[in-house]
Amino acid sequence: MTRPLLGCIADDFTGATDLANNLVRSGMRTVQTIGLPDDAVAPIDADAVVVALKSRTIAAADAVGQSLAALRWLQAQGVQQIYFKYCSTFDSTPAGNIGPVTDALLDALHGPGQGFTIACPAFPENQRTVFKGHLFVGDQLLSDSGMRHHPLTPMTDANLVRVLQAQTRRRVGLVAQDVVARGAGAIRERFAALQAQRVGVAVVDAVGNDDLLRIGQALAGMPLVTAGSGIAIGLPQNWPAAQRLATGASADALPPASGHSAVVSGSCSLATNAQVLAFKQAGWPAFAVDPLALAAGDDVVGAALAWARPLLAQGPVLVYATAESAAVQAVQARLGVARAGEIVEQALSAVAKGLVQAGVRQLLVAGGETSGAVVQALGVERMAIGPQIDPGVPWTAVQSPACPGETLHVALKSGNFGSTDFFTKAFAMLQGRT
Repeated sequence: MTRPLLGCIADDFTGATDLANNLVRSGMRTVQTIGLPDDAVAPIDADAVVVALKSRTIAAADAVGQSLAALRWLQAQGVQQIYFKYCSTFDSTPAGNIGPVTDALLDALHGPGQGFTIACPAFPENQRTVFKGHLFVGDQLLSDSGMRHHPLTPMTDANLVRVLQAQTRRRVGLVAQDVVARGAGAIRERFAALQAQRVGVAVVDAVGNDDLLRIGQALAGMPLVTAGSGIAIGLPQNWPAAQRLATGASADALPPASGHSAVVSGSCSLATNAQVLAFKQAGWPAFAVDPLALAAGDDVVGAALAWARPLLAQGPVLVYATAESAAVQAVQARLGVARAGEIVEQALSAVAKGLVQAGVRQLLVAGGETSGAVVQALGVERMAIGPQIDPGVPWTAVQSPACPGETLHVALKSGNFGSTDFFTKAFAMLQGRT
């Protein structure tokens, strides 16, 4: 049995599959758990293990507590390095949760106020780059992108050094792209210089995959790495014996797909809005969930399932609460941000469970918070990572009490990820690859 080398803590479920996907692509056998496993000592036979938490937007103290519990479980697995994974758009508020969790993990690994790590959300394949400490989404600064309207974590400042400094007790510094371009040795020298200046966290520039590979090499032996999923492209080279893709061409193989297909979408990002519109324009059936009707006590879940059941045999159906920014803000003004999000998540997770009970075995979920609610409602404990649909989004195979003894294929899509035709492309690709 192989003991895991890399132990990962992801702050949401789509981010966890995004990270696991990149690790598999880079040659590490990877197991993803949904939440912290109940058995604290059961060994994992894999090169990497990703613990998927739902801690991105909860209270900072709760996020810290969950992350520290995951750290202890991973340490019991004997991992050599810890990876704290957050979103490639650095989703957080001035109170956290990226800074507080980073502080807590460093304190646990090195002692209060001690230790050093990086912060690098770059994922160039998905148009997320960092230059001079500023995060870009495509050609736009983060603060000019659709993330400035995010209902829970509006990102109005692209300067990551400044954003992170507001969240952490440690000094934050920068490793600029001209240093990264000179290679791993230059990056390590810059790390040493920053540590001499009592810097505890270094934002690291990356504008392409070559940068990720150089950074990954420089991170060999660092106890804690904090990053988006892009850094996972560069880390596996530090454990050559763990890279198995060269000898295992079917590393991302999943069991054959069967059953009906459906999409459940709660994300209100610009990308998901475009994907919902494209699905509807292609002529596929779609049911809109009204948060105000939910709040009024209407049986929206029952109505959605009654609408969907007779349509499932004809192809994929979509149940969505996705809406544009103005509509979301109007609902939040009526219900409050927390309540609006909670009732939609509860409804969509109930719809997803009902769809699976009705024969759906290919389920695509859009939105990090929605994905977390859905996999918890389905009782999923572990996920086998399969083929990539688009950068950062793989198909997975899971077991669920909602369909005992059968394989359920699930794709968890971060709101900002995927091409406009993602929904239809995902199902076509699953049929072709499994």
